[in-house]
Amino acid sequence: MLVKHIANLYGYRQLIWQLAWSEFKLRYKNSILGYFWSLLEPLLMLTVLYYVFSHLMKMQIENYQLFLLLGIIIWNFLSRATTISMNCIVGKPSLIKKIYFPRDIFVISSCLTALLMSVFESVVFVLFMTYFKVPLSLYVLQTPLILICLVVISVGLSLALAALNVLYRDVQFIWAVLLQAGYFATPIMYTVEIFPANLRSIVLLNPIARVIVAARNTIIYSSPVLTEDLIFMSAAAIIFLFAGYAIFNKIEPRFAEEI
Repeated sequence: MLVKHIANLYGYRQLIWQLAWSEFKLRYKNSILGYFWSLLEPLLMLTVLYYVFSHLMKMQIENYQLFLLLGIIIWNFLSRATTISMNCIVGKPSLIKKIYFPRDIFVISSCLTALLMSVFESVVFVLFMTYFKVPLSLYVLQTPLILICLVVISVGLSLALAALNVLYRDVQFIWAVLLQAGYFATPIMYTVEIFPANLRSIVLLNPIARVIVAARNTIIYSSPVLTEDLIFMSAAAIIFLFAGYAIFNKIEPRFAEEI
């Protein structure tokens, strides 16, 4: 059923793109810096965190600037995708009530908007890679698999959150707190190795932690993705997508009356 629905969504690909691009442009409307803010935001975060963790906390990690920036970009994508998606249904009551097409189009377009923002941020990362002369290996070809898992996990989460937020508006506030806690519980500013061996497996239950570690290994440190990590990320992506779709599909008939 899900596969058939995905095939049906393909017919709406132009609408999805138009919604995503409109949302992307709207986010920078009347902004002095405009699209340049997508480049400046991760740089500002990198500057603050790099100073704190490399100077004050004496974090000794090879290519720490790249290590930190890649973690920030990946987490920002997850955060933006889920945050924008949470309001994509409740924020468009007229479209939901008057026009019929698959409602999850709004969620997918919101995730695509977040992806566009991450592409802009990635320009900064590429410039840093070039500046610090970090070579790429053939293992970088595994990166698309990692990013696909990240996107699918984000879509699954976004589907569930968007639907739940229609019924319970405090979901957005709870999720904001969870994102803040997750930012520090995920190895963005540090390596997993700082934890005792018995705690690392707990930290790595978070699929985003595995995504970040795997992406760093393939892009920055010229190492392959561990088979167990790839299996775990793929399984997590499938579970999140199916669970998110199931929740969204169950609540969707109530959208019009609830908003």
